[in-house]
Amino acid sequence: MLGDKLITMKKTVIFGMATALLAISSCSTVPLTGRSRLSLVDESQLQQQAAIGYAQLLSDPQTKVVSASSTNAQMVKRVGQKIASAVTQYMNQNDYGDQIANYKWEYNLIDSKEINAWCMPGGKIAVYTGILPVTKDEAGLATVMGHEVAHAIAQHSAERASQMTVAQGVGAAVGVASSNSKYAQYINAAYGIGGQLAILSYGRSQELEADKMGLAFMAMAGYNPNNAVAFWQRMAQASAGSQKPPAFLSTHPTDETRIAQIQKALPEAMKYYKGK
Repeated sequence: MLGDKLITMKKTVIFGMATALLAISSCSTVPLTGRSRLSLVDESQLQQQAAIGYAQLLSDPQTKVVSASSTNAQMVKRVGQKIASAVTQYMNQNDYGDQIANYKWEYNLIDSKEINAWCMPGGKIAVYTGILPVTKDEAGLATVMGHEVAHAIAQHSAERASQMTVAQGVGAAVGVASSNSKYAQYINAAYGIGGQLAILSYGRSQELEADKMGLAFMAMAGYNPNNAVAFWQRMAQASAGSQKPPAFLSTHPTDETRIAQIQKALPEAMKYYKGK
């Protein structure tokens, strides 16, 4: 009995050390913030699966894609293109160009009451019509899209998948890193492929990082980041009194924390703003 326990303890210690070493040796840097992130998952493979999942979602009969000729869809594309162009320029000028070399940006407006928006790895963006009354104008939309693009640029999806593989063990991590089917399962679950509305839950620290990066990205694109405060105040009002927060706010920081952190980050973001 004692021998079995000692063997089990040794295996646990070895497993823990191996997991820790793998995590330490598998890190990369987030653009703009400089934070070290866990990178056990192949981002390029994740982008490939995202492209497949995005196409499946758009072709699903339950997904109502708004005509590209509509005023709102054109606005989504216009704002998206400005942000994508600014982000691409920033990444190329700061030695991060290889991280977005395979990005193929797409912007679609989906008819849904859901207050939500997201950006898949590789630049696949969806905005739901339910969030437009809250964004109100291009600056508000730029706040949302800048935030969602920041999630993709920071590779938060890959980081979340990496964190899950560490929790499941080194063997699982290797499995995810070598199997496309694992990526497909993650993309399907994260973005609700198959007719369901997408709810991708990030950690609070990732959300605050996306806020900070998003401010800079919208500023680079020519939108005054000061407008972000008003947008998040409207989001707070939209979720006030409801038992279930909008998907866009799922597992997110409190309204007070988010707005306070945004106000703190504004001076730095304004350095990137060249507008009037």
